[in-house]
Amino acid sequence: MHTPVRLPWLVWMLAFLSAGLHLIFFQNLEYHRDELLYFSLGKHPALGYASVPPLISLLSWLIQFVAGDSLFAVKLLPSLMSGVMVVLGALLAQQLGGRKYAMKLAAVGMIIPPLMLRAFFLYQPVFLDIFFWTLCYYWFIRYLNTDAPRYLYFLGATAGLGFLNKYLILLLILCIIAALLLSHRRVILQSRHFVGAMLLGFIIVLPNLIWQLIHGFPLTQHMNALETTQLTHVDRVAFLVEQVLMPFAAMPLVITGVVYLLRMNRFKVVAMSALLVVAVLFSVQGKSYYTAGIFPVLIAGGTIIWERVLRSTYTRIGFPALMVLFTLPLLPLGLPVTHTKGLVAYFNGLEENFGIDFGRRFEDGTVHPLPQDYADMIGWEELTAIVDKAYRQTQDKSKTLIYCENYGQAGAVTVIGSKYGLPEPMCFNESFLYWAPKHLDKDIQEFIYVNDELGDDIPGLFADIKEVGRITNPYARERGTQVYLCRQPKVNISQFLRERIAEETPF
Repeated sequence: MHTPVRLPWLVWMLAFLSAGLHLIFFQNLEYHRDELLYFSLGKHPALGYASVPPLISLLSWLIQFVAGDSLFAVKLLPSLMSGVMVVLGALLAQQLGGRKYAMKLAAVGMIIPPLMLRAFFLYQPVFLDIFFWTLCYYWFIRYLNTDAPRYLYFLGATAGLGFLNKYLILLLILCIIAALLLSHRRVILQSRHFVGAMLLGFIIVLPNLIWQLIHGFPLTQHMNALETTQLTHVDRVAFLVEQVLMPFAAMPLVITGVVYLLRMNRFKVVAMSALLVVAVLFSVQGKSYYTAGIFPVLIAGGTIIWERVLRSTYTRIGFPALMVLFTLPLLPLGLPVTHTKGLVAYFNGLEENFGIDFGRRFEDGTVHPLPQDYADMIGWEELTAIVDKAYRQTQDKSKTLIYCENYGQAGAVTVIGSKYGLPEPMCFNESFLYWAPKHLDKDIQEFIYVNDELGDDIPGLFADIKEVGRITNPYARERGTQVYLCRQPKVNISQFLRERIAEETPF
């Protein structure tokens, strides 16, 4: 292993550039549906939730405490972490045997993939998942280079924190273990330090496991729902195609990264673990982006070969310049570089001119004018304004309850509604169920009902039902969602809701 060199100043510049790039366009669309959920979780810190571990909620609580819950506050952390990934990618290249040019090339490779652009634009567990996977690989490679036990403990702690962000990181650890078993380095698994590292990770995740046990393991219910509603629509051919499209212009680095790591006896286990991740997810019909965490280490590995091949100044400048030029036409796949109509025109052009509908296929398999992530960032401001309009029409706000059918609607009323002074809504979807009021002791006389249709039970509960408004934006995933103001209850609404809570609460 050569003597490590300092990070070039260009790497630091690219890190700041990456963070700035993700912040430039944050106002072109609205909050994402999931961002509204995760910031709502931050208002109710806990050791677990219906579909995610607790780390994202703790970060949400901290961000709201420091910076509030504006759209800028939501986008700030993932944008900053995109800069961190640039530095981490350069450090990975260094540990894999690269010198200054490889580190600079790795920094570019961390910015340009559409996968990285999109992941670090959204406040979701995905951007942290990519970071934790990459950091796990970094500590693992440091251990392979030095045999210093402390890096195994760093790996165990990082994996534990990653588990508290997204359970998917367990797949990475299992694939690393499987790769070690298939390699000459299997002796690592017998080390007391490896066992100690895994024990450290287990201690970190234990509070969440206890929470899961107390609450009837909602993770299994979430996974079953995911399997029946989303994963069943995953096309395996599309899965493989998207493994190429996600890094896109950085794909030459990915390919050479696999080759380099497989050829290097010391790092072969790294490539094997990454390939195992792809193989497992392909076989179980996992979503294509579940492999996101393996790309940074493969990109970093590929830079070493290119550093050796490209010798002249012209080629060393020209190669990353070409990657950037190839990325620019597909920039809207990763970032909303323009407002809604411009994005619709762009994606229509892709299909009309090239027959490409990549990104516009929703989780249910249907194709729409915009990718699902973008469609999920439209309509929430309109919806919250309608709910506020209904709330202002109520006569006794102490006897008024807002009900939302899904977590996106509830998140909008919770987060965006704070600027209107709206109370938190009731919702039986996702984690909102966990803080639904257990004791409804007030006499509910007015009921604001938010759903994509008027529920069959509502006419039987109220004599006076008036539609206040609905989402009209044609590109919103929630287009047509309606807001009703319901009055003159025919039954005791508090009692009705208490019975519903008892039915919906799984513990």
